[in-house]
Parts: sequence; C-alpha cells; structure tokens
Amino acid sequence: MSSTALRICPLCEATCGLTLTIDEGRVTGARGDHEDIFSRGFICPKGAAIGELDADPDRLRRPLVRRAGRLEEASWDEAFAAVREGLAPLLAEHGPQSVGVVLGNPNVHTVAGGLYPQLLLGALRTRNVFSASTLDQMPKHVSSGLLYGDANAIPVPDLDRTDHLLMLGANPLDSNGSLCTAPDFPGRLRALRRRGGRLVVIDPRRTRTAKLADRHVAIRPGTDALLLFAMVQVLFAEDLVTPGPLAEHLSGVAEVRRLAADFPPEAVAEACDVPAEEIRTLARELAAAPKGVVYGRVGSTTVEFGTLTSWLVDVVNALIGQLDRPGGMMFPLAATGRRERPARPGRGFALGRWHSRVSGYPEAKGELPTVALAEEIETPGEGRIRAVLALAANPVLSAPDGDRLDRALAGLDFMVSVDPYLNETSRHAHVVLPPPPPSRSPHFDYAFNSLSVRNQVRYTRPVIPLEADRLSESAILARLVLCVSGHGGDDPAAVDAMAIEGTLGKEVADPASPVYGREPAELAARLTGVDGPERRLDMMLRLGPYGDGFGADPDGLSLEKLLAHPHGIDLGPLRPRVPGLLKTRSGTVELCPEPLAADVERLRRSLIDRPSGLLLVGRRHLRSNNSWMHNVPALMGGTNRCTLQVHPEDATRLGLADGGLARVKGDGGELEVPVEVTDAVRAGVVSLPHGWGHARAGVRLSVAGASPGVNVNQLFDGSRLDPLSGTAVLNAHPVHVSPSL
Repeated sequence: MSSTALRICPLCEATCGLTLTIDEGRVTGARGDHEDIFSRGFICPKGAAIGELDADPDRLRRPLVRRAGRLEEASWDEAFAAVREGLAPLLAEHGPQSVGVVLGNPNVHTVAGGLYPQLLLGALRTRNVFSASTLDQMPKHVSSGLLYGDANAIPVPDLDRTDHLLMLGANPLDSNGSLCTAPDFPGRLRALRRRGGRLVVIDPRRTRTAKLADRHVAIRPGTDALLLFAMVQVLFAEDLVTPGPLAEHLSGVAEVRRLAADFPPEAVAEACDVPAEEIRTLARELAAAPKGVVYGRVGSTTVEFGTLTSWLVDVVNALIGQLDRPGGMMFPLAATGRRERPARPGRGFALGRWHSRVSGYPEAKGELPTVALAEEIETPGEGRIRAVLALAANPVLSAPDGDRLDRALAGLDFMVSVDPYLNETSRHAHVVLPPPPPSRSPHFDYAFNSLSVRNQVRYTRPVIPLEADRLSESAILARLVLCVSGHGGDDPAAVDAMAIEGTLGKEVADPASPVYGREPAELAARLTGVDGPERRLDMMLRLGPYGDGFGADPDGLSLEKLLAHPHGIDLGPLRPRVPGLLKTRSGTVELCPEPLAADVERLRRSLIDRPSGLLLVGRRHLRSNNSWMHNVPALMGGTNRCTLQVHPEDATRLGLADGGLARVKGDGGELEVPVEVTDAVRAGVVSLPHGWGHARAGVRLSVAGASPGVNVNQLFDGSRLDPLSGTAVLNAHPVHVSPSL
C-alpha cells in the first residue's frame, strides 16, 4: 500500500517542500507540497527525481576500509577503529596541523553538516581548513565581514516587494537561486514583472534568466566591479545618492566618493564593452526606482575582483537607500539565529589571522584557499598535511588542477571521506563512511534559512526508517569528533550532550539571554526530540529570536510547536535590522574598509592590463548541482551536456564546427571537448559547464561514467586568485581555443 510523506528537498538552495509517495520502503514519486508555507507546490526536475537519486544502486551502503591497497566493505566498528588507528599516530607525532579538513558544498544541505563540522574542527584544532567557499561565495563573506563586522550577515534581495532588480552573474532560472533562498525563483521574477517591475540582467551569456529580462547587458566577463564603480561615480556626480534612514548608520561615504572619481563611465566602457551612456542609464533607472536592488552571484564572485564586486553591490544598494529597506536588500532573521540585541560596537572582522605554510595565502573566515591544498600535501617540511578528512567534498573535480590534487591525495598517509559515493576524490580514501540517502535523514536548513527571502521555519523527519546496519550522518560525524578527541569508543550521543551543555552554560551567564540565571541542567532536562540532533534543534529554536525562551514566551517557537506544523511556520516578511546586527568596531556600516580601499588600485590597473583573446565562463543546468547529480538517469541527457559553447563569429574565425571537437588550453592544461555553436554567448566568450570529468579509474558512478564529459577546472592551475578572499578565478579566465586535429 502506498503512503505519502512530507520532505524538504535538500538538492539545492531553494529548499522546496515535497510530497513523496512511499511504496514498500522506497520513494516512488515526488510532487510539490502545495501547502508548504514557503514553496507553495513548486518543484524542479531535481526534486522530481529525488526517488531515483535516493535509490541509486551505486550509493554505498556500508563503510569501506582499505586493506592491502583495496577498498573493502567493513562494519562500522571496524571502520571507526581504522580511523582511530590511522589518525592517532599522525596526531601524536606531527600534531593537529598535519591534518587537513575539506568541507564540500553538500554540508550546508544537511542537518549533520550544520551541526558537527565546527565541533570536529574544535576537537582537531587544525588551521588547515578548506571548503567549497573559496570556489564560490567567499568574496561575499569577506565583503560582509568588512562592511558589517559579521561574515555571515549576507543581505538578500527582497524579491517579493522590489520593483527593480538588477542581477550580475546570476542565473536563477537554472540555479534556483544562490545566496538567496527563494523557492520558485522564476515565478517570483515573473511576478515582479506582472506588478510593473523591471528586471535587468548583466551577463556575458543570454541565459534563460536573461531571456526573461527587460534588459540584458552582455558585459565582458570579469568587469562587473568596473561597471559598478562607474555606476557609483554616476550616483555621486548626478546627486543621486539618497541613503535615507540608513545615513546615520553609515561611515566612509566620502572615501567611496573619492575612490569612485577615477571610474567614470567613459573610463570603463571599453573594458566592460558597455557604452558609457548605457552605464549611466543603469544607474539612473536604479536610483529612480522606489524599490530597486542590485544582486550578484557566482559569475561575479569567482573572478579576479570578486570581493570588490561583492562590496560594490552593497555600496550601490546603500547609496540609493535600498540597503536594509523593504523591497531592497535585506537581512533575514533565521529561527535558529541569535536573538536581536541592543546595538553596540563589536569586535569587527579580520583577514589574514594566519597564513598557509607554502605560499603564504592569508586565511579568510577561518579557511585557507582550496587551491593551496595540493601544495600543502606535496611540499615536505614541518606542518605538511599528511592526512585529510573530506566531508562531502570532491575537490578533484571542483578545484583547479584536479590532476595535481589527484596525485597529492594518492600520496597521503591517511584519508577519510564521508561520502555516499566512490567518486573522483573518495576513491583515494583509506576509510569511506557513507551517510544514508535523503529519505532516511531529517532535514532542517540551518544555513539557508539565514539567506531566505522570507522569514520562515520548516523541519521534516526521515520519511523511511533507518536500517539497523546503517548510521545516520549525524552519528557518523559525531563518532568522527570522538575519534579525533581520543574517545573513539564513546557513545556519539555524548557529543550532542557536550554541545548542549556548552551552549546552555553560556546562555545562563548572559544577561541578554531569556534564560539568564537559570540552571543549565534544568533547561537541558526540558529539551524534547528523539535524538541528540533534535534536542539541539529544540534548544536553538527556544533560544532563537522567535523562541519560547524555555517558557518565557508561551507563544514562542520550540521543536514541539514546529512538529505540529508539518508544512512549516511563516514568520513574516523581512524587516530592517540595522543597526542591531552590526558587529563592526565603529558600530556603523563601514562603507569603505581599508582592505577594500587598498585593493582598488589593482582594479584601476586592470583598465590598462586587460587579457586578450577568448574568455572562459562556466554555466549551470537546472538538472544539475555541481558534480552531485550526474549519476541520476532522469537528470542526464537533453540540454544537460558538457559542450563548449562558442559564438558563431568566433566559430567561423577559429574554424570550429557545431558538433565537432575543439582543443581548449588554459594555464593548467588542455581539454578536448565537443563544440556547440550558439549566439547564447557573446563574441569573445566561450562557456563550459563545471562538475564533469567522471572518467578516472576506480570511480563507481556507472551513469556518470557513461557520459563523463571533461573537467573544466583542469584548465586552471590555481595561480589566479582574488587576493582578499583566496577564491579561485573560475570565470573570465583567458583560454586558447583551436580545432582538434
């Protein structure tokens, strides 16, 4: 007999509610949950295919342990014994810096990924931390840290109330949104236009989103910062700066005006390949809009000036009075975030508190650039990384120069992968710990609720019970914490108990907390939930901005109340939060931080030293999310192909034929790839999707292996970085293209 169950989709940032059909312990169908308070029934091809992904026969069910050079199935106790035996002597002899931790993008999509990595890092005490952030959004973290004093205070466009949206490097009709959690992003954009609003897309490709726009500006890749600075110059020159109520909380406006004076539209027009008058029009129309907003994403962050671009997005929004204002750029308030407190100066945000051993790259937000991982493994000397813990990470495909990293990982003394697949990275592990599929896991969006275009909270428990021979992802990560702490045989529930004890101990000592002066043990005894992760969720909800304060507010949130609302609880539209959220030393929005001002000279030089030849940009498909879903038959085929898109003029000039093969050469190597001639890319630009390249020996991905594609990141050697954030330049990268002989 069939049954249905609710599930929040974990496959992208949209976090849509699903109604799953369950037959004999398997997901056999998925449709949108029309009663979901946030997604209202929206579903994309990824969500519709969740049953196929869930039951993928290539998913690992049992741990793998390397014995005599071969990965073989083992019991959980055997696997964690192998972890202890592999790590303990390395830590004892070489210390915590001999271990590197790599965090992949899927960590922000799971309950376990939101709760345990920081505990693991705290127990391990290594500074060698690498993540997908320096291949994606770290520039936004850095600019937010410098502007607001908090690297996680990232404002999002108030999509449902704006009347003018200008997007740079974003294609939400294919990505479903990024650093902007918005189910049915396409529907929200169409609603914007139906209510008389205006959509402007700045992108070198005529994407599906650009086709929907009122205006598409095909900018030269990598020049978004120049365009935005020119718009800032126009705002000042034409007296269009109107920060409104935010003015009393802004500092550094005069310094921004001084810097912008060097970037009038005429100075940047040739570099951007956007006429000066069009730049002025963009600035004037945005300033004239009652509720206008600028939003930039991965195409504007994974470039040479990613942090400057991210900064200037917020500068423009602040100068036109649309930062922290309904319809503009606003700061969500997540249910598990900190309660709002009286405004006061904070400790601010610092860069470069330590540096990588080999190249001296500065840390950002506690992380080193992922491009440094290979050299930190390969280079002899004290502090060399000898072991790696890879949590849901596949850097052989996602980072530049995967061939070099592939060789480096093969030379490690020890490696652990938490991954459901034997992929291009996990195939090197000495122990592989596979988490269960989505249907057998709970879901709560710790990360994405803090980026949501509407304040809301939803939680779903596993829809199918976990089998006796499997561990939950939370239990896997908790046992890893115990292993690196020297307590490998302890109950993993002890990790959650310690986390609860530590949090409550701080709260009862904080006069601003609703539980100030109470006994931690009494509060812990009141927590509900079937396991440690649920008890921790209950604690965070109760202590959070909408929480019941452990009885202080009978109408407030708790896990029990959330479970009584299976389609979620709407917490209302975004509302202004400045100055309360600011943690800068001045207590203001510091609009011109010194590190950013100092980097402007590098941008100024780019007006003269421009790359010649073709520029490569990436692209994403609605049926994919990085390298995750190439093993799901329903999501492969059609337009989801690994092709080099080339403009017809460039194809004719280079002698390339549609369907033929091209050789693409970059700093890091060469690739042979099929050509797709299309005017969807502007002249002078070629496009190749990321996440492909499933052709390495030892990978167990049968569907992906049948259509492996090529790894675009092999064209990059990692030498090109945004220096402030350590983010790899993956877009606007110069390449040479020729016919394959």
